[in-house]
Amino acid sequence: MEDSKNYGHQHPLALLKEDQQLIMDNQSGLVADCSRCGEKVSAPCFSCVNDCGFHLHEVCADVPLELNHPLHHDHPLLLKHIKPSSCICDFCDKDGNKVIYRCSSCDLDFHIKCALFTLDVVQHNLKELEHVGLEDPLISTKKDDEELGDVTNCFWCWKPLANYAYFALDSGFKDKDSYFIVLDEDDDELSYESSINVLERNDAREATKIKHCKHGHNLMLSSSLGEHENSCDGCMLSMSDPFYCCSECDFLLHKACTEFPRMKHVWHHPCQIPLRLISDEAFQCEKCWQVSNAFAYECCECEEKTRLQCVIALTPGAQTCSKHDHPLFYYRECEGQCNACGNDDIVAAFRCKDSDFVLDLECFSLPITAHQKCDEHLLKLIYRGGNNYPESHYCDICEESRDPNRWFYRCTLCDTYAHVNCVLGKYPFIKLGRIYEEKNHPHPLAFVKKSYYYPDCGVCGEPCEDLALECSKSGCNYIVHWNWVAPDDLQGFCFYDM
Repeated sequence: MEDSKNYGHQHPLALLKEDQQLIMDNQSGLVADCSRCGEKVSAPCFSCVNDCGFHLHEVCADVPLELNHPLHHDHPLLLKHIKPSSCICDFCDKDGNKVIYRCSSCDLDFHIKCALFTLDVVQHNLKELEHVGLEDPLISTKKDDEELGDVTNCFWCWKPLANYAYFALDSGFKDKDSYFIVLDEDDDELSYESSINVLERNDAREATKIKHCKHGHNLMLSSSLGEHENSCDGCMLSMSDPFYCCSECDFLLHKACTEFPRMKHVWHHPCQIPLRLISDEAFQCEKCWQVSNAFAYECCECEEKTRLQCVIALTPGAQTCSKHDHPLFYYRECEGQCNACGNDDIVAAFRCKDSDFVLDLECFSLPITAHQKCDEHLLKLIYRGGNNYPESHYCDICEESRDPNRWFYRCTLCDTYAHVNCVLGKYPFIKLGRIYEEKNHPHPLAFVKKSYYYPDCGVCGEPCEDLALECSKSGCNYIVHWNWVAPDDLQGFCFYDM
């Protein structure tokens, strides 16, 4: 037995070192409870030398008075003494103990055990979050630590844990959807197999010829963009090397986009079942509300669809943005003004922890480069700069004024300036040339945008200047505005107020 500091208790404490010895309460004759965490106490622990019933686990005695928890970025959690059962833990939904961690600003309370358990999970798995999100974005709590090894039940539902427990770190301690339990993938009957078959490899064992499950022709690995100026058929972003191209058509895929599996878990979909990879189907993304026909993940239960680009963007952990020096983190509840478009009615957004830089999901996913018929060159997304002459504060497409503090597209060779909306239009993520099945026409229809010659719409008779569907059968001149045949939920509108 050793004397020790009293850890805020009015009497001296003694450290009992006998391992696993149960400590009895002199007043009740029962095994004593820890005065902080409320669990049964055994040595090594601290006990009051005056036998007043005060006992502390050695671990509980050393907990910090202030905890900066990665699942609650906004404020520190402070160690507080309370009346027993006067609050409910916001992690496990059980009564609070005599001492808890509390965020008074957010009205959040946590058992010491719950706060330290989740902190331990995140700290031991934080390196997994640093990868650029092509792995499953679920963070395993499985590790070799003995204390975590004793955790056999879920802190939320108290059912036995499967081989892995997962946390979604974006919302942290804010709502019950921020953590959930899923089965180990090896036990799931659904297929998580790769979306590609490798047909040929080079000497370095790199796949040079593949067959992708969402395209009918073989794809060849390329590192030279050359004439390939189209966007990726998977994420709809501009092409960059390395990538795969089809020798029989204009189908292109980033190498990274080929690595997404046929089935995938995502933390942000409420059904919490694996989503399946789809393509060539017009849909509205459940996250950004953009209309697209590129790659997406679809829930087999509710049939909601999420664009591949949004799945990538919402991968837990730090995200990078070429327009900002620091990493950005996604918050489902975020206050502030979007630095790109000026929107101050933000619900969820990407935010920098080191500054007031904020981007909503739509602006975070803006293409870095884009084509527009107003200029023969690629236009580049600009977040500041240009000259200060008033005449440059106009859009060269619509000839209206342009806020120089908002992001815009520019061609430096031609000194062209343009609103984001004027460049991208209503349907920036529709892949042209893809087939859409329309019941009121006997032949397959393909998505088109006419650049200079605008044939008359077969329904309204007006010129088809925006997105349209054109008959792909030779000799049939049928063409119709997309908005005439599109379902209501696929009617596009301009998202970017800049």
